[in-house]
Amino acid sequence: MKRPTDELREIVARALAEDVGHGDVTATATIPEHARARAFLVQKQPGVLFGLDAAREALIQSGAERFEALLPEGEWRDDVPAKAATASGPARALLAGERVALNLLAHLSGIATLTARFVEAVGGSGVRILDTRKTTPGLRALEKAAVAAGGGENHRMGLYDAILIKENHAAIAGGVEQAVRRARAAQPCLPIEVEARDLDEVRAAVGAGADRVLLDNMGPEQLRAAVAAARDGGGGSALEASGGVTLATIAEVAATGVDLISVGALTHSAPALDVSMELQPG
Repeated sequence: MKRPTDELREIVARALAEDVGHGDVTATATIPEHARARAFLVQKQPGVLFGLDAAREALIQSGAERFEALLPEGEWRDDVPAKAATASGPARALLAGERVALNLLAHLSGIATLTARFVEAVGGSGVRILDTRKTTPGLRALEKAAVAAGGGENHRMGLYDAILIKENHAAIAGGVEQAVRRARAAQPCLPIEVEARDLDEVRAAVGAGADRVLLDNMGPEQLRAAVAAARDGGGGSALEASGGVTLATIAEVAATGVDLISVGALTHSAPALDVSMELQPG
């Protein structure tokens, strides 16, 4: 297992401080100080496991002495319950880190699992599934890593690593063409994406040389028309559908001819995967 990053250490430290506070009064009152235990993290629901590094960090920071992953991450697993990892050390330490470890593991595994479902739903189409910036504040790097573990791809990490020209940018800049021109001059090495809400905006974005056009909140018929308009324009812009896409609708969206589909729900609405921690004396 790779070494934790400074960001992961800080995330876990803040979570533990929030949960443990000045001490675990229940464990202190009921568990002998020198009692030792072994813990098993258990995947109880089918899905994609991800987040063992975060769980490990939570338990180690709490005082666990040993942590070992027992299952690979990033793979769909149906044969559950299954022991995903084991940890050992002082019983009080394992109990202090339990909830933070499980919260992170369940949340990140839930994201990876939902992503895998979306990827499976467009299987064979060649369409790629992207996340968005609709992430939990402070957890973006972890959540986007979970998307990748589920087979999705990361959109821009933030406002700093790619250009996405939206309606308000274009309005202040003097139009799509002017906005793209300004962006190219200011950041020639960054990819440029332009949000389009109708066919005129699609044509303008393609004509301006956008690397990608975001087809925002369009239904299947609108998407097919937008794809045709973009291809007729002769540009090489990739086409990304976005807005309200669900597991029930994504196959139809993929069939319109778009190249990518971004899904905010991957990070803002993924249900937690059911995981637990079982403790044994010794």
